[in-house]
Amino acid sequence: MTRWVVHLDLDAFYASVEQLTRPTLRGRAVVVGGTGPRGVVAGASYESREYGARSAMPMSQARRLLPPGAVVLPPRFRLYETLSKQVFDIVADVAPVLERISLDEAFAEPPSLAGAPVAEVTRFAEELRARIRAETGLTASIGAGTGKQVAKIGSDRAKPDGLLVVPPGTEREFLAPLPVRALWGIGPVAEAKLRTIGVLTLGELAALSEPDAVATLGGVVGRELRKLAGGTDDRPVAERGEAKQVSAETTFDVDIVDLTRLRAEVRKIAAGAHSRLVKAGRVARTVVIKLRHTDMSTVTRSETTASPTDDLNQLAATAERLLLDPQEFGGVRLVGVAFSGLSVPHQDALFTLAVPGTSAEPVVAVVPSPGGSAPVSSSGWRPGDDVVHPEFGTGWVQGAGHGRVTVRFETRTSGPGVAKTFEQTDPALTRGDPQDCLE
Repeated sequence: MTRWVVHLDLDAFYASVEQLTRPTLRGRAVVVGGTGPRGVVAGASYESREYGARSAMPMSQARRLLPPGAVVLPPRFRLYETLSKQVFDIVADVAPVLERISLDEAFAEPPSLAGAPVAEVTRFAEELRARIRAETGLTASIGAGTGKQVAKIGSDRAKPDGLLVVPPGTEREFLAPLPVRALWGIGPVAEAKLRTIGVLTLGELAALSEPDAVATLGGVVGRELRKLAGGTDDRPVAERGEAKQVSAETTFDVDIVDLTRLRAEVRKIAAGAHSRLVKAGRVARTVVIKLRHTDMSTVTRSETTASPTDDLNQLAATAERLLLDPQEFGGVRLVGVAFSGLSVPHQDALFTLAVPGTSAEPVVAVVPSPGGSAPVSSSGWRPGDDVVHPEFGTGWVQGAGHGRVTVRFETRTSGPGVAKTFEQTDPALTRGDPQDCLE
């Protein structure tokens, strides 16, 4: 019977949650992340993407691209986790086994679709998307195919708010024109190796002989990627436990024998692991490095900090301290960097989301204008903070400074709310829980 794998991806998840729970922001350019010249974008709404803003971009660059009136907000990961659970509880009703990739995406292999025709799969996915929208207010894009790779690429191409079902037997045709980087497992190094032999698309990779694929990419990896590029993917959908670490590693074409270059490479690898840490909405306490010697022997070293952090500068500096000098250790064939001891930030507003090579600062939400940023009030109120008022209810700080704080009172179901300005020291204003806005 035909196997059907579904990949569900919530559209612009972080920014969409902010627009959902703060209705005044709907239809506006919104980015989530750190502010100022040292922040990085964690999520961008589709309205902000029209101006070129995107995830992992330095916030200083995003703010230059965004128009006046665009909104930059601190992340609220506890809220994102709550809504993520609501969505995937819905999916679990029709697909008991879920392979969660992150807060906003997962694979499923619904038992009811085994052997189903394309029309039935399409109807299933549309009903699931409609139920998610009705019960949570969020939009999801879905890709469906006979394997995980095709389903994942299908959901990417269906975005935003779309559905793409790849009929059985058309997988190779569907994948053929795509660049090789569209395939999971092909990064910059593998892409460069394939380019040297003239392979730029998945169709060209699938057409390679197995010996050529193995000679270019290595034994197991070469065979697996060639098979996936041709649309053959029998990897199971299986539940994942809570991630214990995030990591990245690189194998070098030529062994590194210089400590200065090794440090530079480690910082780049640490940045790759850090991007996964940010996507997972976690902070880490332990840094681990792995060094593989020319003779294939491997050394692993680690260091645990006093408190968890997501500050890339701190994490990368720790990784550099753990390095061994190649002049003493010998040539280095592979380097890996992992962050473990993961946890959810206790204070979302202090999630630093810092870019490489800089010191971290607390996240502050701003409504940017050319060359300007929002002040932080002396009382501690910052734009983006959640607020509760005994008369007006739940709201969020739109602006603070000059002895006053402006609060927009609204929730997920209220529609655009009214804005009211108070003295910063008004005792009626108390800090709210991010999840209050769901009521």
